[in-house]
Amino acid sequence: MRIGLLTEGSYPYATGESRLWCDRLVRGLGQHEFDLYALSRSAQQEEQGCIRLPPQVRRVRTAALWAPADDGRTHGRRERRRFAGHFKDLVAAVCADGDGFVDGLYGLAELAREHGGLYAALRSETAVRILETACRAPGTRRTVHGATVVDLLLFADRLERALRPLLLDWYDEDGLGAVDLCHAASGGPAALPGLLAKRFCGVPLLVTEYGVRLRAHYLEAAGAAGLSTPVRALLAAFHRQLAGEVYRQAAVITPGNTHARRWQEKCGADREKLRTVYPGMAADRFAAVGDSAGAGDPHTLVWVGRIEPSKDVIGLLHAFAEIRKEEPAARLRLFGAPAQSPEAIACLAHCKALAAQLFPDEADGAHAVGDNPVSFEEIGGPGAPELVDAYAAGGVVVLSSVVEGFPVSLVEAMFCGRATVSTDVGAVVEVIGGTGLVVPPRNPRALADACVALLRDPARRERLGAAARARALELFTVEQNLTAFRDIYLELISHSPVQREAFDTDGEPRPFAHPAESHVPGRWTGTAAGPHTPSWAEEPRLVTTGAPRETPEEARP
Repeated sequence: MRIGLLTEGSYPYATGESRLWCDRLVRGLGQHEFDLYALSRSAQQEEQGCIRLPPQVRRVRTAALWAPADDGRTHGRRERRRFAGHFKDLVAAVCADGDGFVDGLYGLAELAREHGGLYAALRSETAVRILETACRAPGTRRTVHGATVVDLLLFADRLERALRPLLLDWYDEDGLGAVDLCHAASGGPAALPGLLAKRFCGVPLLVTEYGVRLRAHYLEAAGAAGLSTPVRALLAAFHRQLAGEVYRQAAVITPGNTHARRWQEKCGADREKLRTVYPGMAADRFAAVGDSAGAGDPHTLVWVGRIEPSKDVIGLLHAFAEIRKEEPAARLRLFGAPAQSPEAIACLAHCKALAAQLFPDEADGAHAVGDNPVSFEEIGGPGAPELVDAYAAGGVVVLSSVVEGFPVSLVEAMFCGRATVSTDVGAVVEVIGGTGLVVPPRNPRALADACVALLRDPARRERLGAAARARALELFTVEQNLTAFRDIYLELISHSPVQREAFDTDGEPRPFAHPAESHVPGRWTGTAAGPHTPSWAEEPRLVTTGAPRETPEEARP
């Protein structure tokens, strides 16, 4: 089977959210061929390079969402009229949640495929005027009525970047038209090539979202500086419309957890298409710690993650001040990746200042780790502890987030057989499943009480840790993830027979290159002929080879 894997800002680049699971998927399904179609998000990401790809990746094609993509073409009078009509449909639906989004999107895609020139058209004065008219039209949302020219220009720029996959030359028999299945590693722009491959070539689409792309956009837009309210509203409406079309056209959608599944359902995804497939994580690296689950300092709480506002380290420090009042021997070790962005550096400095304020006699930074009640440590740096060592350092692992998708650090702690205390956000309750303590977010008192309860009860810690490890090994390993996708691939291809021609080395058609495939309407069991009647005893049914055909009128009962 030939899979077209569609990514945005991740695989095969050395950075990105879904890089690891994509790499495990490709390496684990070595019986299939993979064509990789990757969209990059920044010049910095491309400069950091790509990872080494396995031999089953037969082709890599990349495109940048950040760099100008002007093909140098401009539209003639007829093409300008076509563009104006399709663009009006799209932006009218964006401004008023109308029904023209799909017609506008595919109309622009066909125009770009036939004539190019979409880059210049989307940034033209005509596009800005159409946007302004749509924002002022009756029935549009109140939040976009006040859009200024600057707002419209900024939105047009963001819209052109999001629609850049429409300009690519990937949609022919030498590109995505040659694959058996498109697998989008996220929604949003990454799934756009899959939509066009289905539209132009009939290739089925599978969409996987371990973090819902629309939700991520909402969070990014809320914290983005320089975006006015009208621009935020327009971008949110566009991405909401795009997500709805992706979910409608996908043959199967695989959320990574129930939390993501609920988001997808609210955005219009059909429940019949949804199948939860948990992320596959490497359990082997944590085996040594998991086998010695009772080890580690029983008085130490461990926190692992990125130090940023959504992780609420501030609330954890206030909770730990309460813990120290009841358990003076308690220690808190915070392990995080090196802070790189200005926001992360500022957040880390704020947390260290608060720790020094809450524990003035001890947290002066001059003592060793064992002498401080609170320590901030980097993972993976020169002389710094490794990730496995971080989880092995204590008896209880704490997650204090106020916003969370799929809690990776929590699963890692479960692989290590550690008892956990977590806040009830995202997919935490689903992941824990009764093997840890869960408290409300932004409640330092509740967090402190749960931690004290586990610190004082070693038997309970050991029991919860063992149960957590067993659950993680059952649900969250790479093996279960590969098995799920292997079955989904086979199911989808069985419903979408191979249509392309096969040729030999001389360019001649190669007969019998693909096995015959058939589609039998109706059910195989429990039919009207009776629950025990074999299928061969029923009335004859029409059997077609390849794609299903309409039954002729004269053959219908």
